[in-house]
Amino acid sequence: MDQVFRACGFVVAMAALAGACGREESSPVVQQQPRPRLTEGIFGSTADGQPLNLITLRNQTGIEIRISTYGGTILSLGTPDRSGAVDDIVLGFDTITPYFDKSPYFGCLIGRYCNRIATGKFTLDGHSYTLATNNPPNHLHGGKKGWDKVVWTSAPFQNAEGVGTKLSYTSKDGEEGYPGTVNADVTYMLNDKNELIVDYHATTDKPTVINLTQHSYFNLAGAKATDILGHELMINADRYTPVDATLIPTGELAPVEGTPFDFRTSTKIGARINDANEQLKRGLGYDHNYVVKREGTTLALAARVVEPHTGRTMEITTTEPGIQFYSGNFLDGTITGKGGRVYGHRSGFCLETQHYPDSPNHPTFPSTTLRPGEEYRSKTVFTFGVAK
Repeated sequence: MDQVFRACGFVVAMAALAGACGREESSPVVQQQPRPRLTEGIFGSTADGQPLNLITLRNQTGIEIRISTYGGTILSLGTPDRSGAVDDIVLGFDTITPYFDKSPYFGCLIGRYCNRIATGKFTLDGHSYTLATNNPPNHLHGGKKGWDKVVWTSAPFQNAEGVGTKLSYTSKDGEEGYPGTVNADVTYMLNDKNELIVDYHATTDKPTVINLTQHSYFNLAGAKATDILGHELMINADRYTPVDATLIPTGELAPVEGTPFDFRTSTKIGARINDANEQLKRGLGYDHNYVVKREGTTLALAARVVEPHTGRTMEITTTEPGIQFYSGNFLDGTITGKGGRVYGHRSGFCLETQHYPDSPNHPTFPSTTLRPGEEYRSKTVFTFGVAK
């Protein structure tokens, strides 16, 4: 039977921490034992009875993250608001079963190729490959059984830098139509600087394409919030990749200036989302890749989000050349999530660091080809905070 968790289970001993900072007491004080930084358990099982590990990471400032080995999924992410109250800021379910067949990629790892590939076809080194068109007429997020629907092995760790878990998965040659056996590792690490660091690594025995991301839906207002339209968003990009009617990039890197896609200065998500703009109509809102401004290949600022009522903030830095901003347009009230909450239209947003969609069919885009002897490496850092 599935184990159940709820957002109200988060506890932050802010008062105890404050009382421990140098104030003497005239009478003995019973100190509350700090909770373990890293714990392991079981969160349900697969249909054939395979137990699914649950790894919980905590830092000293009150952040708590629960991760399942099913899909490498972030099940919950609790962060403090400006009053110190911790709440869950990601969408999802209370039990594991809905993640099998009802989840629109809540919190999971995406592979072998995140985002879309046009008509499910690409050519590499003169060989043509055909993939599932699970988002007709295109291929989406790795196919019918992408890496969001597999069980990863877990190796939790704790060291001087933080606490985390290394997740591993081997994707066999031909899986979902992709060439090559790929050995992939994704490491989640939480530190006391309020950073969630996601490191991706993969190798292959045949030429293939690969594009990995983390697909959490965020609502920084907390578990009982409605839509995300009041969140203030900055995206560090001068250009984006316009799409055709099926959400495949046209190949153009278009300027954001003078369009509803200009988030170079912090702007409410809902400020222009209903503008009369053909690209917004095609995406039913924002569902577009942005070209991250950067110098070199090191971590670059990609996006920053502020929720003005709670004060919660999130900053994303990445080595990836792009970031997909999705404003939860296809959430329509048919999914019931944590605590019985119905996820209505635009009740969560995604910021997915990535290479551009359909890159195998666009030679001018940054390459997603991985060859034997090479290593795929990518890093994204989510930093959580509170606006003063």
